[in-house]
Amino acid sequence: MDWLTELFSDIDNVIWGTAIFGVTSILTPLLLGVGIFLTFRFRLLQFSQLGAALHYGLIKRREKTEQGDVSHYQALMAALSGTVGTGNIGGVATAIALGGPGALFWMWITALLGMATKYGEAVLGVKYRTTDRVGEKAGGPMYFLRNGIGGVTGRTMGGLFAVFAAIAAFGIGNTVQSNATTSYVNATFGIPIWVGGIVLMVLAGLVILGGIKRLGAVAGALVPLMLVLYLVAGLVLLAINVTEIPAALALIFESAFTGTAATGGFAGAGVLFAIQYGVARGIFSNESGLGTGGIAAAAARTTAPVRQGLVSMTQTFIDTIIICSITGLGIVVTGAWTADIDADLLTQEAFSRGMGQVGASVVTIVLALFTFTTMLTWAYYGERNIVYLVGRRGVLPYRLVFIVLIYVGSTLTLEFVWTFASVMNGLMALPNLIGLLVLSGVIWRETKDYFRRTGGKLDSDISTIAPD
Repeated sequence: MDWLTELFSDIDNVIWGTAIFGVTSILTPLLLGVGIFLTFRFRLLQFSQLGAALHYGLIKRREKTEQGDVSHYQALMAALSGTVGTGNIGGVATAIALGGPGALFWMWITALLGMATKYGEAVLGVKYRTTDRVGEKAGGPMYFLRNGIGGVTGRTMGGLFAVFAAIAAFGIGNTVQSNATTSYVNATFGIPIWVGGIVLMVLAGLVILGGIKRLGAVAGALVPLMLVLYLVAGLVLLAINVTEIPAALALIFESAFTGTAATGGFAGAGVLFAIQYGVARGIFSNESGLGTGGIAAAAARTTAPVRQGLVSMTQTFIDTIIICSITGLGIVVTGAWTADIDADLLTQEAFSRGMGQVGASVVTIVLALFTFTTMLTWAYYGERNIVYLVGRRGVLPYRLVFIVLIYVGSTLTLEFVWTFASVMNGLMALPNLIGLLVLSGVIWRETKDYFRRTGGKLDSDISTIAPD
């Protein structure tokens, strides 16, 4: 296992790297660059339409159409269930442990730019979606690369994305999640890891075998509950340490551009590490740029790609700007980031310092819910890519392998599962980001046409408005 961990670590260094503008770093400048380009290409759409998009996705929730498998709200909850996971707890903790408090700032930047990226993914996901032979909607980068770019190039890029995404689901959406959950449950409640792994495997399997409609129903019920529970606990923690918030924010902004000196159990980190781990863990958390936004959006009942795109981009805002900020600020204000403990336990340490055993228990329960729903959604993402590659005959075998790996992941070393997930994230992001750049004109034409036809209103009914 050591040689395999070292191999993936070497690959990870090439993909993510530490030389932000050098040849050893591929993905970090590409993610930031694409986010900046699309932000201005779409004229700061993620900021001007954020309020309306949140209202439509969370309050209005659905559109009067049968063109899709789940409602706007369920599609958003499914997307959130896929991203709000260990990245929001363990991911933020490891980013700060390796890059210092300044890593949180770069997570914010990644999210704000990533909202434009997520919007583009979702628009293309709905625009180029199709219907498989059992009547389920199928879409995502594999389809918009193949049909949008076209030719040998499009087919090759679509195939590569599908392969990487199907494998990536075993990392970011499976082994990382089960590993974190069973470790936290063991540390908090003393439940043996093998027992936790079996229970998690069985519960997840019952939902995964039910497909997207069962997933949508479960996500719609669990996601709001777990988000509210964590937000309340996080706000209580910050209220207890309210006097430390100004100093914590100052440290975060300062460290983002100057690096962080060694202190306590923290070994110190330069600014390049703050950027690298902030961007890497930010993308791990909200998945903007990975392409999953297009897969989730394609299942939504909608007649308007732009409308679903705007709803989908709110997932990035909720995931990182709200949830990850609660985690990061909690770790910094309590001083937990200087503790000499395993990086993935920093969040639990922060809540323990502020709220005692109750805080530690809340983190463990919320993490279990976060990771459970993440596994469900990533099983769906993976099987959509398997359908693209080999057809419906691959769905049941893929689901069964995915379910078994939930238990296997709980027993693997933390270093290996995180490195494997990071590598797979990078490999699936590359063709997706290239596709977004090439098809950015298509996205912008869809956007202009939609707002022209609706008079600039997100919730206008365009089903009766004929295009020119």
